[in-house]
Amino acid sequence: MPLPPGRVLAFDSGIGGLGVVQALRTTLPPGTRIDYLADNALFPYGEQEDPVLVARILSLMEDRIARVRPDVVLIACNTASTIALDALRARFAVPFVGCVPPVRWAARVSQTRVFGLLSTRGTARRPYLRSLRDTYAADCEMIVHGARALADLAEKAYLGEAVDDRLVAEELRHLFEAPNGERIDTIGLGCTHYTFLNEAFLRLCPPDIHWLDPAIPVAQQVGRILDQRSPSASGTDLPETLCLTGPTPTQEALEKAVARLGYNKITIVEHASV
Repeated sequence: MPLPPGRVLAFDSGIGGLGVVQALRTTLPPGTRIDYLADNALFPYGEQEDPVLVARILSLMEDRIARVRPDVVLIACNTASTIALDALRARFAVPFVGCVPPVRWAARVSQTRVFGLLSTRGTARRPYLRSLRDTYAADCEMIVHGARALADLAEKAYLGEAVDDRLVAEELRHLFEAPNGERIDTIGLGCTHYTFLNEAFLRLCPPDIHWLDPAIPVAQQVGRILDQRSPSASGTDLPETLCLTGPTPTQEALEKAVARLGYNKITIVEHASV
């Protein structure tokens, strides 16, 4: 007997994870419930201290997992994944899928053995990234740019606001003007927000660059976990939710944008540590 459609809770520091939600919508079976929680009150995560973030993420997950009873939780945030996945898996019985910089993928694709990685500044400075490089790309040169402005620009793009190409080009310049930057043939997206800037990246970079966006592979991994689950008491009877931890000045534009993903309401959930 086939399993009923499952339930996924997706979490990010902002609306960037909605790019992964779009990938989930296109890869998971019809009827799969997808809840979304954005901790926009503390956005961007890449600028916060690790202990603060881990404690906050655990607390937020405690509440949302109890409320929506997901079959799997997707941490659609590179920063949160690199610092909190171990703690989350130790605390909760539900399976977790994380988003990590596509270093292994880049090492498989790059022919010049020089690849770039766009990430938040927090991801760029963490030892986890160096560990990925040493484990999966030891024979490559990895040029990393911790781009503070790109996440904000990506959110504007998602909401339909005009984004100045010059600002995007300025961030990309840090990759190509680094030593050996002219040899870059592959660039990985190390932040889920950057999905919304894909068109600008393609327009502003050499045409032979391979761009690696982990959204689809991550969505496929969520699907595999749902396929392997045992029948459970997940909250499939509950309506989908899209929640923010704080108000946003772009509420009207955001409501229009998320309606395209099937969400007809945005709820603000207060959190004690905000």
